[in-house]
Amino acid sequence: MTFSRLFATFALAAVLPAVSLAQADKAVVNTDHVRAELLAHAPEGLEAGKQVWVGLRITHQPEWHTYWKNPGDSGLPTVLTWSLPAGLEAGEIAWPAPHKLPVGPLMNYGYEGTVLLPVPLTVTPAFKPSLTGDAELRLQASWLVCQKECIPEEGSFTLKLPARGSTALNGGDFQAALAAVPQTLKSAAQVKVEGQKLEISVPGLPAAARGKNLEFFPETGEVIDPPAAWTQAWQGDTWTASVPLSPHRGASPDVLPVVLAAGSQAWRVEAPVTGTWPAKAAPAAAVSPALQEALRQNAAIPQGGGAPATASTTFLAALFGALLGGLILNLMPCVFPVLAIKVVGFTQHADDRRGHRISGMAYTVGVLVSFAALGALMLALRAAGEQLGWGFQLQSPAVVAALAALFTLIALNLAGVFEFRSFLPSSVATMEAKHPVANAFLTGVLAVAVASPCTAPFMGASLGFAATLPAGEAMAIFVVLGLGMALPYLAAAWIPAFARWLPKPGAWMETFRRLMAFPMFATVAWLVWVLGQQSGIDGAASLLALLVALSMVVWALTLRGRTRVVLSSVALAGLAFVAWSIGASITRPAVAGTVSAATDSRWQPWAPERVQQLVAAGKPVFVDFTAAWCVTCQLNKKTTLSRDDVLADFDKNNFTLLRADWTRRDPTITAALAQLGRNGVPVYVIYRPGRAPVVLSEVLGADEVRNAIAQM
Repeated sequence: MTFSRLFATFALAAVLPAVSLAQADKAVVNTDHVRAELLAHAPEGLEAGKQVWVGLRITHQPEWHTYWKNPGDSGLPTVLTWSLPAGLEAGEIAWPAPHKLPVGPLMNYGYEGTVLLPVPLTVTPAFKPSLTGDAELRLQASWLVCQKECIPEEGSFTLKLPARGSTALNGGDFQAALAAVPQTLKSAAQVKVEGQKLEISVPGLPAAARGKNLEFFPETGEVIDPPAAWTQAWQGDTWTASVPLSPHRGASPDVLPVVLAAGSQAWRVEAPVTGTWPAKAAPAAAVSPALQEALRQNAAIPQGGGAPATASTTFLAALFGALLGGLILNLMPCVFPVLAIKVVGFTQHADDRRGHRISGMAYTVGVLVSFAALGALMLALRAAGEQLGWGFQLQSPAVVAALAALFTLIALNLAGVFEFRSFLPSSVATMEAKHPVANAFLTGVLAVAVASPCTAPFMGASLGFAATLPAGEAMAIFVVLGLGMALPYLAAAWIPAFARWLPKPGAWMETFRRLMAFPMFATVAWLVWVLGQQSGIDGAASLLALLVALSMVVWALTLRGRTRVVLSSVALAGLAFVAWSIGASITRPAVAGTVSAATDSRWQPWAPERVQQLVAAGKPVFVDFTAAWCVTCQLNKKTTLSRDDVLADFDKNNFTLLRADWTRRDPTITAALAQLGRNGVPVYVIYRPGRAPVVLSEVLGADEVRNAIAQM
């Protein structure tokens, strides 16, 4: 069983309300969803060399289904475990040809109605019947039955067969089941890997198949993309097909057994694979694609109550969520420093309505362009195979250090240490004074750079949905998100009443400007802390030293005459020496134990297999997907997750608390977020045995967490 299939086993069990067990040892087990019966066909008794068949017949309730040996996008195959008398040996299931079972965006392979899974039974000369002249067959079977939700069920079966008598009552059932088993063909079939597709060629198919459109089922899972469009054609008596590979491919077989079906007939061939398999995708996270339908109810994008929403309706809902999320983003703590810059800008235009409007428009354009550029970069890197999410740029220590330097310069400027125009040529300074549009535009760019670590309510679901859309529609969501963020400033710039609320210009403006330097210094302190989480205490100390050296350079350049020349030279040399001697520590990964932070012993590191083990053991799990650069994450930790009453509720209900740290890039965490319909942090998930995972809101409140715990 592959890594991702193991995760599918956990994920499917996590969404299920119950596990149905057999009521007693017998030949028939009834559940709410299937009737399962152990059958046998031994018309000549149990004699060595005679044909004997046993099998499990599953009769499904309407609209329910179980799975084939390769279940497709999701699901698990039926498993039969036999306990037989000495001398009887059970073979493998002779799987009847499956049907395609579309479930939302997924494509699965399995059975509806009634299916019999036949198993050949070999009677060896060592077989000796019991004193009563019969043989007792015991079967432990497990199957996954699904409709909109999936339920793992199992049963224990017992059947006694007479060794000398005939058991032929179910001969017709076995005859029909064996007729549905694909016929094995000796064919010079070939499979060639070409890029992200398989080129398949199967000559020598029977005349009954020629010229028809065939259904294609690979027996090896996690190779092709089951719901993707594929093509087929006939070249004389040779059937050919071009089938896309799975973007989450987990297998690279040398021989690919495939089943081709036309109506009630099916054929099986084993095709050797030539060509070079492309590199496999990152391992899947602990949540299987089979959870998508169950997780939709937790997403913020409305899905409708009756019939499934159309694609256009869902896209419009995502756009609305992006607009609303952009508006709420202005209230997130990480955007506060840019709010300070905007307030300073408004005060500078307190008596200039036209200046207000120009500034508002330029700021809006800066925000829209930046969101579009960030979205395009993220989508391009994702298309190239990178595992990225919202806020990915702050997973780079170099970017964090650069932002710390930028905010240090802004803080020094607001504090009056220097003026930007004093460092610029006179022509450029005059242009900057006459055309403040550039200032407003760059403020919009800066706002996006600082806001990107935050995920507002409604925004997370829209960004997660954008990652699944074509590039054009995904970019529309990014642009609308930017429009939502810029909308309050744009409205303030164009509503005359807002100007009347502002005080008249005066000497107070200079004091206010210097006051606004302190939010910038606070942002620098936060960025240094973030870098400390990424690169350790040495990295944080190195960044502080560089910022001090940079500040000295800026101060020295404000001096005049020979003093400026001497001290500027010394300061620049000092900055170069610091960068050369300790600058590498900024991007060096932290060594275990170098970051000293008081952490609650309740929290354990997250790993997908850890979640699987805990839920399988019947324990509830709370997962905090977080990052050091996510201000909302840190605020939620301090105001909600560290509260005594919340922690007491966790302890009372025996929760295991796991923390998934996304401060540095981690493809496994990125994949887990994507499976949860999210593209950034914070994300909070409760896993409970027998129930669907519950995704809580981004801005976490103690009441919300305690209510979710109380619903155990």
